[in-house]
Amino acid sequence: MATDPMSVDSSAMEPPAPPTNATDEPKYGGFTRFEIELEFVQSLANPQYLNHLASRKLLTNPAFIAYLDYLHYWSRPPYLKYLTYPGPTLKSLELLQQEKFRQEIISPDLVQALIMEGMRAGVEWHRDG
Repeated sequence: MATDPMSVDSSAMEPPAPPTNATDEPKYGGFTRFEIELEFVQSLANPQYLNHLASRKLLTNPAFIAYLDYLHYWSRPPYLKYLTYPGPTLKSLELLQQEKFRQEIISPDLVQALIMEGMRAGVEWHRDG
């Protein structure tokens, strides 16, 4: 699924409704806005994808930063329950609100450190469980 977050004025948008059995919801490339935004917000948990966004200069675009702020609705019910990896997803969403992080994520060293931190967290979670 591909979406162009730059094509939407996120400041005037309400979060999409969670899935229902309604068949009249508009589709974009065969997917609902809810599905598209869910996939996009979850992709933010991937440090390599964050690096890609930085390399494309999206993290310096005020409209894109506003879109990231708009996506904070995923941190609240009923949306939160749809996130597969809520911890890393929401942490990345928070970090992306910091200008310093948006500038530094271009660094391969930071990307690698975040990947290693994620792997350590996964190992620790399994040990504690």
